[in-house]
Amino acid sequence: MKIVMLHPHDIYSAKEPWTIRIVEIARQFVSMGHSVKLIYFPLPKKERGLLKSSKIKDFETIPFSRRSYHLIKNIFRFRKYAKWADLIYFQKCFPNAAMPALFGAYFFNKLVHYDWDDWEYQIYNVSSPSKLFGWYLNTIERMMPSLVDSVSVASFHLRKLALKLGARRVAMAHVGVNLERFSPSVDGSSIRKKYGLKKNVVLYLGQLNGAQYAELVIKAFPKILDKMKDTSLLIVGGGSELNRLKKLASGLENVVFTGFLPDEDIPRCISCADVAVASFEKNKVTQCKSPLKIVEYLGSGKAIVASDVGEVKRMVGDAGIIVPPGNADAISEAVVKILSDSELRKKFEKDARRQAEEKFNWGVTAQNINDNIFISAH
Repeated sequence: MKIVMLHPHDIYSAKEPWTIRIVEIARQFVSMGHSVKLIYFPLPKKERGLLKSSKIKDFETIPFSRRSYHLIKNIFRFRKYAKWADLIYFQKCFPNAAMPALFGAYFFNKLVHYDWDDWEYQIYNVSSPSKLFGWYLNTIERMMPSLVDSVSVASFHLRKLALKLGARRVAMAHVGVNLERFSPSVDGSSIRKKYGLKKNVVLYLGQLNGAQYAELVIKAFPKILDKMKDTSLLIVGGGSELNRLKKLASGLENVVFTGFLPDEDIPRCISCADVAVASFEKNKVTQCKSPLKIVEYLGSGKAIVASDVGEVKRMVGDAGIIVPPGNADAISEAVVKILSDSELRKKFEKDARRQAEEKFNWGVTAQNINDNIFISAH
């Protein structure tokens, strides 16, 4: 099958790490024998910052203009790719990618598939700078499942929403991990040396933007230090909340912020950790969560402490301790318990890798889309 894929953001910029989903799924489609072209929308040169990786060679990547006044031009430009494809696949409901996909599908009578990985309207509502745009985003997101031939979703809550909103065919497509990149065999010693980390390392990985909850692990860290003095907190990632979080941690010892990092450093950062934390509050955003950080922890074989929201409990399985959402004290207690018990930590590490190999890798995700959407469509 010939598949043209679209993502509204920059697959190469470290500022937009969530694009890893479409890139990894595209790689899996290629490994299944499909032909893939991926259209993306790069940030302006002054804003791109650190690039995650060099040019992707597994399939063709095609940059389109991100400027809103180029939307009509992009719709017309996309026509040749729509004509080439058997199926048009787009992720997220933002118009710069969704509108060319929909118009191309309808104009050439092609199958169109929507990959719904986050409840975008609720994420926007965390700060909601514009009520008008919020209304527009909510409207277009709620319309999308009924406008396409099929939908893949990253959580059971999104599946429920998709069906309620008129989706004809829905496939579960949880986030996955690249089992080769993220592995217990990765050496993290260079990261420990680079940042001068202590004997015990507690890790938080993720974008530091709205609807993220790194402050919970920062608030938990003083109680961890009280019990385990020789411990560092490593916070990996960047974003609009970075400076605020640095101020929050300014009075604490042994807290390290890396900022944005290239792709090749992320597995090494996870590898150097003794406990990996995924902290969340409970709200409409997190009830849809299928967090990427958790599957990367699993693939790396790490003991996990995670808040009980969305798909988290099912994803972690027997690989760690689940705590109530928004509870910093529970996070500190769980981290200390794991750091204090080497046998428990080893058990969690073994179960983590098994969970990734059996359930939460990109091969399983892409195969589920292929079997439940592509094959049934033909």
